[in-house]
Amino acid sequence: MFTDSEGRFGNLLGLIDGSVVPADRRQGVAAELGFSETVFVDDRGSGRIQIFTPAVEVPFGGHPTVGTAWWLRAQGYDATVLQVPAGEVTVRRAGDITQVRAHADWSPTFEWHELDGPAEVLAADPASYQGDRVYVWAWTDEAAGAVRARMFAPAMGIVEDQATGSAAVALTTRLGRDLLIIQGAGSQLSTTFEGDGWATVGGRVVRDSRRTLDLS
Repeated sequence: MFTDSEGRFGNLLGLIDGSVVPADRRQGVAAELGFSETVFVDDRGSGRIQIFTPAVEVPFGGHPTVGTAWWLRAQGYDATVLQVPAGEVTVRRAGDITQVRAHADWSPTFEWHELDGPAEVLAADPASYQGDRVYVWAWTDEAAGAVRARMFAPAMGIVEDQATGSAAVALTTRLGRDLLIIQGAGSQLSTTFEGDGWATVGGRVVRDSRRTLDLS
């Protein structure tokens, strides 16, 4: 998820058929997988899904909705809309980029730290920040809207998240402009600002491996 043009970097996403995991077991399965988010697909036709981090359920996530939309399309579903607890997520496609449209109010609260430059972002120590969801960022080219970022989320069971679509939506609306964000080790997220709290976030997706879980 959110790889570069060569399919490198990105952020792993778990995708599970919701019919095989009851609601009361989903948080435990997400914790066992340990991905930043795991999606349970309850209805492929309507795009109804639930999203969990290793620690909590979340009403929306850019990373999981982009990945789910891409996967559903690969399975032969139209997937122009996803249904998440926060609301209806519109899906758009442009070449090899899958985009979702979301409102900044759907994003969790982040503690924002604008640093002096990308070197300071790369040198940041997650242990130095005590907030539940901490986003550190700096301009690499302000005129072009290029940003270097990292995100630490101990409240969500994530020491460092490699690609955070909800934060990208929130930052885009805070700054009021389109952005190209390089996050973590090299994930690439592109956004467009639409006004009134709305933005899109998108990126490239590649298929990774399949795992078998013992649900007995």
